[in-house]
Amino acid sequence: MVSPPRVLVADDDPEMVGAIADALERLGYQVARAASGAELVDRYAREGPFDLIISDVSMPWMDGLKTVQSMRSAGVTAPVIVMTALRNDQIPLQVRALGGKTRLLQKPFDLVELETAVMAVTSTAPHRAADGPR
Repeated sequence: MVSPPRVLVADDDPEMVGAIADALERLGYQVARAASGAELVDRYAREGPFDLIISDVSMPWMDGLKTVQSMRSAGVTAPVIVMTALRNDQIPLQVRALGGKTRLLQKPFDLVELETAVMAVTSTAPHRAADGPR
């Protein structure tokens, strides 16, 4: 039996984390949640590796971009989706500078945009629990 792809989602807005986690779980992903950059690093260290990291930019302690930059420096190569409601011309450049498979997702976004971004950076297709065998 194949394990579902594992995703680590970080955002300091509990409603946003919940909505993303619920959407990904419905698509068949196993989701871990973090509320800050520090918790993202800690959960990755304790429970990693993950098939995908999704992180907000604006979070307490260390923003999502700095967190992922630090993780990249430590050798973490997981694909990353960076999400933000900020309108800043530097953010797309900073996301590309993360290297590897990365994608910027501008808030607000819908489930289709989320799924498209996930599929763009991962080689793992969701195991849609409601669809049954394929």
